[in-house]
Amino acid sequence: MSHIGKPPCDTGVILSGARATPCLKASQRWTLLAAIIGSSLAFIDGTVVNVALPSIQLALNATTADAQWVMESYALFLAALLLVGGALGDRFGRRRVFMIGVALFTLASAGCALSASVNQLIATRAVQGIGAALLVPGSLALISAAYPQAGRGAAIGTWSACSGIMAAIGPVIGGFLVEHYAWTWAFLVNVPVGGVLLVLCAMKVPESMGAASRQPVDVMGAMLVTTGLAGVVFALIEAPARGWTAAPVLIAAGTGVAALALFVRAEARGRAPMLPLALFRQRNFAGANLLTLLLYAALGGALFFLPLNLIQVQGYGATAAGAALLPFIAIMFVLSRWAGSLVDVFGSKLPLVAGPSVAALGFALFALPALDAGYWTTFFPAICVLGLGMSITVAPLTATVMNAVGPELAGTASGVNNAVARAAGLLAIATFGIVLTTAFNARLASELARLQLPPELLSPVLAQRQRLAGIVIPHNASAAAAATLQHAIGTSFVAGFRWVMLLSAGLALLSAICAALLIEGKDPRERKARV
Repeated sequence: MSHIGKPPCDTGVILSGARATPCLKASQRWTLLAAIIGSSLAFIDGTVVNVALPSIQLALNATTADAQWVMESYALFLAALLLVGGALGDRFGRRRVFMIGVALFTLASAGCALSASVNQLIATRAVQGIGAALLVPGSLALISAAYPQAGRGAAIGTWSACSGIMAAIGPVIGGFLVEHYAWTWAFLVNVPVGGVLLVLCAMKVPESMGAASRQPVDVMGAMLVTTGLAGVVFALIEAPARGWTAAPVLIAAGTGVAALALFVRAEARGRAPMLPLALFRQRNFAGANLLTLLLYAALGGALFFLPLNLIQVQGYGATAAGAALLPFIAIMFVLSRWAGSLVDVFGSKLPLVAGPSVAALGFALFALPALDAGYWTTFFPAICVLGLGMSITVAPLTATVMNAVGPELAGTASGVNNAVARAAGLLAIATFGIVLTTAFNARLASELARLQLPPELLSPVLAQRQRLAGIVIPHNASAAAAATLQHAIGTSFVAGFRWVMLLSAGLALLSAICAALLIEGKDPRERKARV
């Protein structure tokens, strides 16, 4: 076929099934680079903000509930709109929607850095989440459109490896900027990267659309699931401070539950649902997603409170706290290829039982460190064991989800599983906050009663209970009293942190039990005989 008169493929439109032009290889490289940068922006943001939270809490006089909302407002819209973001890209153009997501994310990052109050920061974080929901599914969709099937696996492997490296480096760099400059740099660093990415996409990345680009977008489903998750999360976060019988909490909880029920009904009856419920009739698909819900709830909730423990209680700097999880990421990076081969040798069931079980041990080990715990003898072993458990799990879990449905639904299945993982972390942070706050308050009351402090010291501390380990010691306290109070606060936080980690361990074990009961086993000897 002649290419005379056609536009250069770096700026042309590639529709589903279109043949590759001779200059497509350059376009593929630019597309892969854009996908890596875009996904890295969204992935790194969560971990960097985790490290920055103690500084944000201090600078903006925020409570622990406020700090939770800083994370949850982002996670809420990312989890709720992730599937819609993929559908919008298929219908209106993947590059176009990807660029809109990058632009929103970049502008919101600047807004986060300029926030003068915690409420402003929460609002701009929500806009960041909307942007991430548009760019995250678009990154893989761009790669799938640009690469033929024969080269797609290698391209996705490169994307995964580079994103993993960025995920490892990002928190360390972000922690350094937060520690030596200001928390605003956790967000400002996104602005120049986002600007360069927009120029790269406009000049070098080709447009593409899905074959089913005329399918209607499930707007009602998106509205219902966003309202439902927001209501439930609001109730869980605000209940410790307002009380479970407070009108706002009851209204939010009732609205959230009702909206989620209507969401399920709408998805069951919809012509083009964002969450095809029929997929859950597949036993492996249902089992893998239940495992995902439980295990990623454990992981998301635990990793939210770990930096708070390291920085506010153990005395780590933001850089050291960012580097603390490097062994976890390194283990997953090194073992990912090996873990992927486990499915071929043993089938999915054994790795999906063993991996979460090992991860449960890792979570349990996090419950051991007390105050002034040494990293190498306490946190490091726990991080390594958790990394090993997740390494054994992730690749077989992905393979199980993808293999449970036909190739034509692989993208949808992957999107559903990703959304389940995001929603699990969203709900876990709110729920674990209740557990930690309850344990913290009980232990703090006991510690303060034992100390018998004068009212001028006791009252300001009790007034700040919702800040947990971020409580500011009264200025009129003597050096000895300040040290005693700090020890009591740290001990109280560790008591709550231990309950969080034991809860995470329980959820991980429960996910292993679900795999044992729901994931279909496969005899590797039979497989070899068939081959």
